Amino acid sequence: MTSILKADDIQDSSGNNIINEAGDVITIGGSGDTINVASGATNNLGITEADQWRWTADFTGNAEPVTANWERNDTSFDKIGTGMSESSGIFTFPSTGIYLVSTRTFYYLNGDSRYNEIVIRLSTDGGSGYSSIAYGYTSISNNTSNTTYANASTEAMIDVTNTSNFRVAVSITHGDTNTTVAGNSGSNNNATTFIRLGDT
Repeated sequence: MTSILKADDIQDSSGNNIINEAGDVITIGGSGDTINVASGATNNLGITEADQWRWTADFTGNAEPVTANWERNDTSFDKIGTGMSESSGIFTFPSTGIYLVSTRTFYYLNGDSRYNEIVIRLSTDGGSGYSSIAYGYTSISNNTSNTTYANASTEAMIDVTNTSNFRVAVSITHGDTNTTVAGNSGSNNNATTFIRLGDT
């Protein structure tokens, strides 16, 4: 036998609203309340996906995109949710939604490099074509005849409406292709971060 409970408001023993429904808007709790999810329960409120990847080794020159030496950050963090899938530098999303994608790295060179570029590239057709949707730039000017360092970063908001079609990649180019990109398997010399902010 199926039972149905119909109510616009559910209150605690003191008469405070715990759950309220009005105009197809459901409000849980009130101002000042703390809402907890039981241990082991699935929390579909707030951030449901967060993941971070990095390059584990230095490389020199351009990479369009960066295809090798990717690993998930495992130093002090594990993904929230399913996490991104990566294959030869191409990332796929675990679920639809609005994602914040950010990427950064640092470069070094014993010389001058007019530009050092990091780019987020997006495909919406399953990887057949990519568009550059966010750019970060820096330059290296060698004034001391020693190795000089510089940092570049960028980010983009992506409305992922179809997990089969949306792909993301990161590209690196330099004015001087002798420039080295710093990698490390124990710290984030570089990092690409994916955070699902909400529904599409």
